[in-house]
Amino acid sequence: MVHFKLFKNTNELPNTWDALPTCDIFLKKAFLSALEQSSPANIYSNYLCVYKAEKLVGIAVIQRVQMYTDDIFRNTSSNNLKFLGKKLFAKIVKGNALIIGNLMHTGQHGIFFLSEEISMEAYFKQLSQAIHQLKKDIKKQYQKKIRIIAFKDFFEEDPIHTNTAFFKKENLYKVQVQPNMLFSIPKQWTSTEDYIAAFNKKYRDRYKRARKKAYLIQTRELDLEAIKKQSKILYTLYENVSDNAGVNSFKLAPNHFYKLKEYLNEDFKVFGCFLKEELIGFYTLILNDNTIETYFLGYKQDLQQEHQLYLNMLYQMTIYGIENNFESIVFARTAMEIKSSIGAKPHVMHVYLKHTNNFIGNTFLKLLVKYLNPIRDWQERHPFK
Repeated sequence: MVHFKLFKNTNELPNTWDALPTCDIFLKKAFLSALEQSSPANIYSNYLCVYKAEKLVGIAVIQRVQMYTDDIFRNTSSNNLKFLGKKLFAKIVKGNALIIGNLMHTGQHGIFFLSEEISMEAYFKQLSQAIHQLKKDIKKQYQKKIRIIAFKDFFEEDPIHTNTAFFKKENLYKVQVQPNMLFSIPKQWTSTEDYIAAFNKKYRDRYKRARKKAYLIQTRELDLEAIKKQSKILYTLYENVSDNAGVNSFKLAPNHFYKLKEYLNEDFKVFGCFLKEELIGFYTLILNDNTIETYFLGYKQDLQQEHQLYLNMLYQMTIYGIENNFESIVFARTAMEIKSSIGAKPHVMHVYLKHTNNFIGNTFLKLLVKYLNPIRDWQERHPFK
């Protein structure tokens, strides 16, 4: 008999959770535990276990997200933009959202099931029942209505798109979002020199100019103690970039980087950029099996252009992946043009979502999605010979 169980804490999860053959670190207990202790104030995780008889055959991470307008509309928005955005937001989202996946990171990091043990249809039936149960529990415990349900993020080739009967029945519609920028590392590349040699002249000269501007910057990895010591500065630098985004759906907890390092150890890397021993920038990486996931970063805005901090960080992330024999690097979905200039390629992604209020409907929800995550026109660069 197929059935499900819901859990609110990682310490309640069965030992068989980590035994499932998924290589995705974002679905492992260590990451989920770290996130649980350093989650944004408006995000709460729930964990689904799907059983066939007594055997665990599927899991899911379902985040309850409270949409606070003060967190979403940041300091850089104009007054008119804030006013219109908040007005639209307040009309459409007056409760909570359920996100199947991880709102904090680009990619499908929410579901996994054993296809040899349970069909996609049977798994999603249990997932649907769990979502409905969560809606009831949240209404009863917190007096909050779930307004939006979303499944994120799926590449075009993901088999989930064949499950059309489920999405139609649940009234979930498919919407394209900004592409995920991925860098596939050629197998023959083993060094920085291989990477530089692959550039055409224009982008090789660009690389040299950028590195020259950063010649005073020393980049070094921070261990757990160094992260603790620099925690306030790291968070301030993160806020510099996060607030500049204008629109964002969460804000990290101040202890987020420390907790990830504590739980993930060598699978979480924090690199600090120092100018005369002053920390002026940083970037983070999550080592996810044979893939590097670029994570949050930060820098001093007044030094960014002078030293081309962001571009140099992108180069350093790429070189780390090459020199440490990774197969690919996930650069996520922001600053697509500059990421394409260092070699990343766009890959189209989709989400499935719905508004639970039929009167408001999905037409208005589409407007919200386009506002919060607009598909921007940009020019793809082609840096290699």
